[in-house]
Amino acid sequence: MAKFIDCKTHLVPGKLAVSEYFFELPKDYTNPSLGALRVFARGVRKYENPVISLSEQEASKQNPKPWLLFLQGGPGGACPPPQDVPMTNFILNKGYQILYLDQRGTGLSTAATAETLSLQGDAEAQARYLKLFRADNIVKDCEALREFLTRDYPPEFKKWSVYGQSFGGFCAFTYLSKHPEGLREVFTSGGVPPIKRSPDEVYKATFHQMIKRNKAYYTKFPEDIASVYNIALHVEQRGGIQLPAGGVLTPQRFLTLGAVLGQTGGIDKLHNMMLRMNSDLKIFGFFTRPILSAVEEVNSYDNHVIYSLIREAIYNPTEPTIWAAERVGASIEQFKWISGVPISSFSERNAPLYFSGGMVFPWMFDIYPELKKLKPVAHILAQNSEWPDLYDQHQLSNNKVPIYSASFVDDAYIDFNLAQETVEIVGNCRQYITNTMYHDAIRTKTVAILEQLFTLRDDVMD
Repeated sequence: MAKFIDCKTHLVPGKLAVSEYFFELPKDYTNPSLGALRVFARGVRKYENPVISLSEQEASKQNPKPWLLFLQGGPGGACPPPQDVPMTNFILNKGYQILYLDQRGTGLSTAATAETLSLQGDAEAQARYLKLFRADNIVKDCEALREFLTRDYPPEFKKWSVYGQSFGGFCAFTYLSKHPEGLREVFTSGGVPPIKRSPDEVYKATFHQMIKRNKAYYTKFPEDIASVYNIALHVEQRGGIQLPAGGVLTPQRFLTLGAVLGQTGGIDKLHNMMLRMNSDLKIFGFFTRPILSAVEEVNSYDNHVIYSLIREAIYNPTEPTIWAAERVGASIEQFKWISGVPISSFSERNAPLYFSGGMVFPWMFDIYPELKKLKPVAHILAQNSEWPDLYDQHQLSNNKVPIYSASFVDDAYIDFNLAQETVEIVGNCRQYITNTMYHDAIRTKTVAILEQLFTLRDDVMD
């Protein structure tokens, strides 16, 4: 079903030949008459300069290499250019060519923004459209692209490998459920989905992880207990602070900066932000533009609206999610600020303020300028009760496709224990488990994590 639109190949420093593909694919595979989406992907091969030169197209036919599809985290994340992705050269040196896909709605794949979504019609029409942006349709897109890209390949090269990071791993498990015939092998890092758990159960676990990360943060920087309280109180007393890009910094938005605590070096990054904000207050009595811009960059939800709109729907709900993160978080003492409990009711001595992680809350649609335009759409999706099942547990339990997964004990985004529940029911899955890396290891400790995953693939277990 993939309609090829265009492809241009360019040589990129680092001995890379990068092909920029554009395709059209159905919006809704169950009803192709609804029209098409534009989908973009970059294919990358090692550039070779033989004595007798061949075009890239001719070279690929004469010397095909197996494809590895990279599925980015998110939802809503696009792939950067291959030369900016740390894993590119490692994977190419293993004998693959790579396809970096901008999943539907991201990057150059018919990007979803408040303005582009408005072209779909009213809030109800936009919500119906966004229901097509979960892993089930992403996998259908992938299968259509695989069939096109390997159409002239010999049979042994028609299957491809998939690497799923975070949400990309969720997509990989949907792929294993729905179209295992297209897969040679699957790699994931921080990407084993909690397939047996509801969104509420997922958030109970991830809030517990955030408690652990907050304790680690305050243990390392105990002076930040008072700093965080004073900053949040200042923001509250000012009635919110205007941000450079037009949003509003409220106490609640300030306390979502804990998203960095799930990343390598996140504790130090958060401390440095608190240090700057506290210093600004002491010297000027207000926050300067550089730190306010840094605050905006931590959770750039305005630039990735899909994340906010269908975040809870990626957990395969069987009933309306009704803002599960807010309901669960507000019921936990350390996070009662989520429901609007005043900062002044906390004590910096007895109850340090705890930061939340990568959760999405309904009040975000009042203080982020781009999200504000999509508030009615968000509430419709939160009330939606008809979500197709993303996983086939019977198929997964009988899985024959090799899976090599990196799981992180202290992952603040994908709860380790829930991931292990999934591994217990999925066949043919081998794991590398560590408490020395975090969710973003594929970016920050690329070689270390890839060496472990390929060792799982290549070594023999006794």
